[in-house]
Amino acid sequence: MFEGQPKGLYALALANTGERFGYYTMLAVFALFLRENYGLSASMAGTIYSSFLMLVYFFPLFGGMLADKFGFGKMVTTGIMIMFVGYLLLAVPLGGNTLALVVMLAALLLIGFGTGLFKGNLQVMVGNLYDDPLYAKRRDSGFSIFYMAINIGALFAPTMAVKIKEYAETTWGYSSNDAYHFSFAVACASLILSIAIYYVFRATFKHTEGNKKVADKGETVVDEVQLSPAETKQRITALCLVFAVVIFFWMAFHQNGLSLTYFADEFTARSASGVQAMAFDVWNLVLVIFIVYAGFSLFQSKTSSAKGISAAVIVAAVGILIWKYTQITGDVEVKAPIFQQFNPFYVVALTPVSMAIFGMLAAKGKEPSAPRKIAYGMIVAAAAFAILVFFSIGLPVPQTEIGSDGMPVAVHVADVTPNLLIGIYLILTFGELLLSPMGISFVSKVAPPKYKGMMMGGWFVATALGNQLVLFGGLLWGTVPLWACWAVFMGVCLVAAIFMFAMMKRLEKVC
Repeated sequence: MFEGQPKGLYALALANTGERFGYYTMLAVFALFLRENYGLSASMAGTIYSSFLMLVYFFPLFGGMLADKFGFGKMVTTGIMIMFVGYLLLAVPLGGNTLALVVMLAALLLIGFGTGLFKGNLQVMVGNLYDDPLYAKRRDSGFSIFYMAINIGALFAPTMAVKIKEYAETTWGYSSNDAYHFSFAVACASLILSIAIYYVFRATFKHTEGNKKVADKGETVVDEVQLSPAETKQRITALCLVFAVVIFFWMAFHQNGLSLTYFADEFTARSASGVQAMAFDVWNLVLVIFIVYAGFSLFQSKTSSAKGISAAVIVAAVGILIWKYTQITGDVEVKAPIFQQFNPFYVVALTPVSMAIFGMLAAKGKEPSAPRKIAYGMIVAAAAFAILVFFSIGLPVPQTEIGSDGMPVAVHVADVTPNLLIGIYLILTFGELLLSPMGISFVSKVAPPKYKGMMMGGWFVATALGNQLVLFGGLLWGTVPLWACWAVFMGVCLVAAIFMFAMMKRLEKVC
């Protein structure tokens, strides 16, 4: 899995891990913060939340254009600096007045623009590593590893967001609303870590930064493939078709921070016990990940000593899990944001599984093309929301009431087992693994060399449009039966999958 990859992959992946850790720590509590701190309705909070997500994924288009002209490395560094200022503003507790709202919106704009310079261009640099013929066949697996690293950061984010907020309340005496800002401050620290990793290990990927001065100094630069105008048009058309489809995946998938978080807050049991309770301790999930990776190492290692180490890791991890189970007494409190840890957990745990499956299929000449994997991902996402539709039949419409301070307050109306959301995140993650890393890999492979930055930006623009459409989760929340809300997302995923299959021959021509 990790063999034969360029060294620069790991440096770039770790730099991205730090940035994503801060981003997802902030995002885990952001929708709830908007409702509690400013007294916003579910729909208004959803509009701000989705608009922010849209900005985060729309600005990479401009970031890519700038990088095509000035170099990817310069834009990555500039992006981190701008993001830092944005998170710093967001970390300042100013209350819930108009000034605080304006500062918060300005912070979101800076974070969005900074991310636009950083995120897409870092991924182009990863793709550039595989332009070398020595690594070309490992492009898909490389992006799977890169995507896994992103989710390592996201795995710990919900726990950090909840714990740092609780610590600020109980130890430092901050009010509930002001304590949210400590969750946002975590992002500032994570960006310092990211930029440190980037520059310490820069020598391993400096040739991918796209700066013309690099070539002048004699660094190894892979020659760009020259395409005819017709080939360029064909590739751009294929990419635009894929972009059109993934809009609807992200519209549905990123409900995890909005309507699925609302569902966790208002419809899901707020406590768990026994084995179920262990799932809400992130360190238990880390132990499971160790077991998965050690299991693969046990079967793939070529030496007895490596196999012995792998077996010892498995035995130790299982032993710790058993011991921790015996220490559970009573119920464990379950807070809504913590459910967002399951998606990154599944990504990290299942990446070697998916890579092994596709590796076996590739060895037999039966591995699906990237566009076909994307279409399958849409079907899997539709299946997840179909399950939600089924289990939501009979549940009441979401409700709100006015609190003593005159602010609208969401009402907890049901105690659905947490296992439902845990299972839904598992299915959605299967869809994500089929679509997202494969889509990014497809863009890096197919994009005409002169437009790499812009085309990677196009991928993020599609994601941005999908994120803007996330607002439908907030608009539908409390206005239609719960099952109907999920049915909308199920429907758009199915329609997008049908369209993808209809265009498959055209898409596979450029693979």
